[in-house]
Amino acid sequence: MTSSTSDIHRNTTDPNRPEKTGVNWHIFGPGILMASAAIGGSHLVSSTQAGAMYGWQLAIMILLANLFKYPFFRFGVDYVYDTGDSLIAGYAKKSKAYLWVYFILSLASSVISTGAVCLLAAVILSFMLPEGHGFTPVVLTAVVMGISWLFLMVGRFRLLDNVTKLIMIALTVTTIAAVAIAAGKPSVMSPDFVAVSPWNAATLAFIVALMGWMPAPIEFAAINSMWTSEKIKTDHTTHRQGRLDFNVGFVTTTILALFFLALGVFVQYGSGQEIQTAGGAYVGQLINMYTASIGEWSKLLVALVAFMCMFGTTITCADGYGRANAECWRLITGGSVHHGEISRMQIVFWTTYAALGGLIIVAFFTGQLGAMLKFAMISAFVSAPIFGWLNYSLVKGEQDISGGINALSIAGLIFLAGFTLLFLANLAGLFA
Repeated sequence: MTSSTSDIHRNTTDPNRPEKTGVNWHIFGPGILMASAAIGGSHLVSSTQAGAMYGWQLAIMILLANLFKYPFFRFGVDYVYDTGDSLIAGYAKKSKAYLWVYFILSLASSVISTGAVCLLAAVILSFMLPEGHGFTPVVLTAVVMGISWLFLMVGRFRLLDNVTKLIMIALTVTTIAAVAIAAGKPSVMSPDFVAVSPWNAATLAFIVALMGWMPAPIEFAAINSMWTSEKIKTDHTTHRQGRLDFNVGFVTTTILALFFLALGVFVQYGSGQEIQTAGGAYVGQLINMYTASIGEWSKLLVALVAFMCMFGTTITCADGYGRANAECWRLITGGSVHHGEISRMQIVFWTTYAALGGLIIVAFFTGQLGAMLKFAMISAFVSAPIFGWLNYSLVKGEQDISGGINALSIAGLIFLAGFTLLFLANLAGLFA
C-alpha cells in the first residue's frame, strides 16, 4: 500500500474532483469479493444438504442469519467512508484490547477457514480428474493453495477484483439455471416419504454450522473494510457507490443460499436417496444435482464452475486474512493509526501464514473434510457475538447510527449470543 487511510478519506471528499455517478461496473469490488468468500462451504455444501434433508424448513434460519449479521458487516463499509480508517484501525483507536481480541481470533480463523475452503476446492478438483489419478487430497490442496498464493503475489488487488466478478457471474447463472430446470421437472418425493423435523437438540450443531458461514464469518467485516480502502485508492468510489456494492454482494449471497437450498429440495428431498453428510462424499452428490437438472453433458462444466467458486473463495480468504493480520500487526507494533502504511512484505508474510497454516491444518485433518468444514463453521458462529460486539461498540461510540440499524444490531447480538449459549449448553450435555 502506498497511501495512508487518511489520504484515502481525503480523496473521496475532495470537492475539486468530479464524483463518478451512476451504476457502473467499476464501482463493484469489495462487496463482490466478500460474496465470493461467502459462497463456499455454507452454500455449496450446507445449504444444499439442508434442502436435501429438511426441505424448506431451514430457509428461515438462512434468512435470519443473513438479516441479523447484516449491520455488523455494513459497519465495515460505512466506517471506512466516514472516517478514512479501516475497522481494524478503529479497534486500535478505541482500545488495544479490542485490537488484540480481533488479532488473536483472526490468527486462528485465518488458517482454519483458508484451509477448509481450499480442501473443498481440492476435493472438487479430484472429481474433474480421470479416475485413478492417484493424487491425494493433501497433494491437490497443496497445488490449489500454491497457485492461489502465486496469484496473489503476482496479481494483487486489481486482478483479484476482476477475476472474482467473472467467477460470481458464472456460478450465479449456472445455479439459477439448474434450479429453474429442476423446479420444472416432476417431484422426486416418494409417496411414503415422512418429513423429518430439524427442530431438536440433535440437529442444533448442523443449524449452527449452517449459520456460521452464512453469509460469511463476521470477522470478514474488518477484512471487507480493508478491501474497501484499497478499492477507494484504485477507483475513487464514493460512499453511495460503496454502499451499493456492499448491498448487491450481500443480497446476492442471501439469494444464492436459498437457490442452493432449493436445489437440494428439488433434486434430493424425499427421494429416498441417502444424503451423504461427509463433505467430500457430498461433493459428488452436489455435482450430480446439477447434471441431473441440466444434463449429463454439463458435468465437467458444472464441476469447473464449482471449483472456480471455491478457488475464488480460497484466494479471497488468503488475501483478506493476510491484509487484516498485517494491519493488526502494524498497529500492535506501534504503527500510526491514521498515517501508517502496511508494507508489501507484511502482506506477503501474513498471506503466506494463512496459506501455509491452512495447508498444515488440512494435513492434520486428512480424510476428514466434513469434520473440518463443520468445525470451521461452528467456530465462526461461536465467535460471531464477539466480532459483532466489537463492530457495534466501535461504531456506536464514534458515529450516529440510525434507529433501525441500532435496533437490528441489538437484536442481532441477542440472536447470535442466544444461539451460541444454546449450542454450548447442548454440547455440555445440559439437554441430555
